Amino acid sequence: MKKIVYALIIIGFAWSCKDADQTDGTLKVVTTTTMITDLVENIGGEYIEVKGLMGSGVDPHLYKASEGDVNKLAHAHVIFYGGLHLEGKLVEVFEKMASQNLKTIPVSDALDEKTLIGSEFFASNYDPHIWFDVNNWELITQFVVDKLSEAKPEHKAAFEKNGLEYMAKLKTLNENIKNTISTLPAEKRILVTAHDAFSYFGQAYGFEVVGLQGLSTATEAGVQDVQKLATFIIDKQVKAIFIESSVPKRTIEALQAAVQSKGFDVQIGGTLYSDALGNAGTVEGTYIGMFTYNVNTIVNALK
Repeated sequence: MKKIVYALIIIGFAWSCKDADQTDGTLKVVTTTTMITDLVENIGGEYIEVKGLMGSGVDPHLYKASEGDVNKLAHAHVIFYGGLHLEGKLVEVFEKMASQNLKTIPVSDALDEKTLIGSEFFASNYDPHIWFDVNNWELITQFVVDKLSEAKPEHKAAFEKNGLEYMAKLKTLNENIKNTISTLPAEKRILVTAHDAFSYFGQAYGFEVVGLQGLSTATEAGVQDVQKLATFIIDKQVKAIFIESSVPKRTIEALQAAVQSKGFDVQIGGTLYSDALGNAGTVEGTYIGMFTYNVNTIVNALK
């Protein structure tokens, strides 16, 4: 069945690329995660048609392509995905396409490998949650500008203009994040979440970050993991821990219960957006809105 899916995608994709070369029509772009969809829409504007595979609250680590996704992929001119094995179940499909010289682009290629956070516990050996450092997202913005300009050179000026405007907003976001975090004492900057999605955030903004699960939500947390982290929370006097929108809340609730059973009252500080943005049409449904919301939620709960 997989071979049939690969063949359908590759045949359809090759035909759509040929068609794109022969017309001046709108560039058809497919994206995976909501973060990438938001970025590509900001840069491409009216000159591209973007179809995202994943919606709000969707876990990319466990996502499987549907029949509708196969149709979207087959008719795309360009596909942007995260890379670094973020989209675990789709990796084989994208690698198969790339081997046929089809336009599948991992946005992680924008970053120097030396700046990536490694992990001995994850298949790619690198943490794929690269969007949680705004500096990374600025580099990825320019990368997407360049790739869209290659695909549609007649609109290069528009893509570059949109890219510069968006990067200016990212710089403002970065300053606002730092200002908000500066109100939280350094000793309180300990972030405990459902899985290890926030290491780039911790590295960029001075937080100690601990996840109950590993980098991929496919990794299950055991009883020993819960007890070990419960002890850490008590030792560090962590005031609040956080649910993630794309991860079942039962894992953090189990951690809270384990801590409270030891006589320490830790609160659930709120829900953070990790592997997906909020609902489309809301402030949190944008990368900038999501990041602002997350930082405000973290700082307010840990103060």
